[in-house]
Amino acid sequence: MPVILASQARYEYDVIVVGSGAAGGQTAYTLTMEGAKVLMLEAGRDYDPVKETPMFQTYGQAPLRGVTTPDKQNGFHDATVDGGWTMKDEPYTQVSEDPAKQFEWWRARMMGGRTNHWARNSLRYGPYDLKPYSRDGLGFDWPFTYEEIAPYYDKAEMLVGVYGENEGLENTPDSSPGVLQPAPAPRANELFAKKHMAPMGIPVIPIHRAVLTRRLDHENLPAKLHPGNPKAQRVLAKAMSERAACFFATPCHRGCSIRATYQSTTVHLPPALDTGNLDIVPNAMVREVTLDAKGLVNGVIYIDKVTGVECRAKARAVVLGASSYESVRLLLNSKSARFPQGLANSSGVLGRYIMDSVGASMIGQIPLMENLPLHNEDGAGGAHSYAPWWAYQDQLAGKLGFARGYHIEFGGGRGMPGMGTGAGLDKFTRGSYGLQFKQDVRRYFGSFMNFSGRGEMIPNEGSYCTLDPVVKDKWGIPVLRFSWQWSEHEMRQADHMAQTFRDIITAMGGKVLGPSGSRRRISEDQMIEKGGRVIHELGGARMGKDPLKSVTNQWCQTWDVPNLYLTDGASFVSSPDKNPTVTIMALAWRAAEHLLAEMKKGSF
Repeated sequence: MPVILASQARYEYDVIVVGSGAAGGQTAYTLTMEGAKVLMLEAGRDYDPVKETPMFQTYGQAPLRGVTTPDKQNGFHDATVDGGWTMKDEPYTQVSEDPAKQFEWWRARMMGGRTNHWARNSLRYGPYDLKPYSRDGLGFDWPFTYEEIAPYYDKAEMLVGVYGENEGLENTPDSSPGVLQPAPAPRANELFAKKHMAPMGIPVIPIHRAVLTRRLDHENLPAKLHPGNPKAQRVLAKAMSERAACFFATPCHRGCSIRATYQSTTVHLPPALDTGNLDIVPNAMVREVTLDAKGLVNGVIYIDKVTGVECRAKARAVVLGASSYESVRLLLNSKSARFPQGLANSSGVLGRYIMDSVGASMIGQIPLMENLPLHNEDGAGGAHSYAPWWAYQDQLAGKLGFARGYHIEFGGGRGMPGMGTGAGLDKFTRGSYGLQFKQDVRRYFGSFMNFSGRGEMIPNEGSYCTLDPVVKDKWGIPVLRFSWQWSEHEMRQADHMAQTFRDIITAMGGKVLGPSGSRRRISEDQMIEKGGRVIHELGGARMGKDPLKSVTNQWCQTWDVPNLYLTDGASFVSSPDKNPTVTIMALAWRAAEHLLAEMKKGSF
């Protein structure tokens, strides 16, 4: 992927976009397709999954057989080439020493950001999700309705390619006809789970995921996405024709050299670059957004991490899509006489009401799944099925003891064996060895299933981030200090998840082996995972209708500085149980169109 050095950047652009992931990639794509000249600044290194993905490598071919290391915190094959929970050059701190009140911040420093790592689950927020306060009196309402953003969901799904089916379920929105790609057939373990969850009133349906199950229709989709723009149509048709359909090779988290999965580096950035309107500078650590005498942003200051040189870039507008809390950090560090508490922070809400998804997991062993006949069960690199939240009415009636719901992700089967295969089997093999041990492994391998809940967190005042008064990163930029709090609603929700998983495993005739991911929980007696561990980083600069109580308006445009936009999850008002990435893309597309319209009007 072509990029430029900081020294090669032009003096001034129409728009500077900070970040290259789902938010930055979508924003740059929309802007450049309409002719805007854009400079993208990425804090990490250049990365091209087409060239760098170890897509067909077995664990035996990987260093240390692919196990987790301090430098590769999700294992060697994870596409996150630089980043993780801890980064020695970029620390962060905690307000409290109590682990239950700490937030664990996961970051990706690479071209494409988190889009190289994520699960590709693409679940739309529904009408209830956007008006939660109106429904139960907790949290805040979003400043728009589902009907207003539904067309942008369609656009994002057609562009990136999302498989799934429309089921017409409550608050689980369907896509428009013809938008979704065909869903892959469910695996044996998914069918078995569905059979036993149905009597419990829990629906199991095809999940929506950003993976191509057939080649994109590059002859017709470009005209639908860019009507009246022949250049954009030609550019997009070329980019779409270069993407292949998934052929069930390896897990998506490795990256995809055939471009079947959505990654910003293979979907958003190539066509944006082909317009000739995008320059990308990697290894650019942005330190500050700058203002002119009128109080409008006029550019940014950033550090070239390769040379250590401080650089400046100017533009008519700036869009932050660096990830929620990195964008918040940048605004807090952009202090001035006009904004002494941080840029665009006249409301005092900046850094407040940060959120993650509620998480809890359980593993079970299913005797009826032992010694299954060998069959192809790899699938599209992740889930084919899931269970959306099913108890909206009971919850609204106050029967459950917690206010918001969760969905269930589950899986099992015989994945590619790694170093952990066989660990813990001594409970079943009773210490067998030699030929008997091999027979035992073949018997039990594939009979384990894991169930994970992903639930809604209600924003609260105890979850926030500020600047640490002392600690700075390698480049002298003050770091974030976190405070975290789960409410009783989230704690009870996690307990409900755990009991539901026990009931499902028992109904399948299985044995409950206990919580999985024990190192992620806040304590041994609590099911809920630590804040930040689900990596659904949202909030900190929420949108709203009142500039006294919010940072941006419904267009992701800051109230205080009209030519400054936030298109990542920072502006999110709530954290529904759906994975947020496709919503980030939909809102980024919408915000970029608004920005283009404002520039055409001469607003700035």
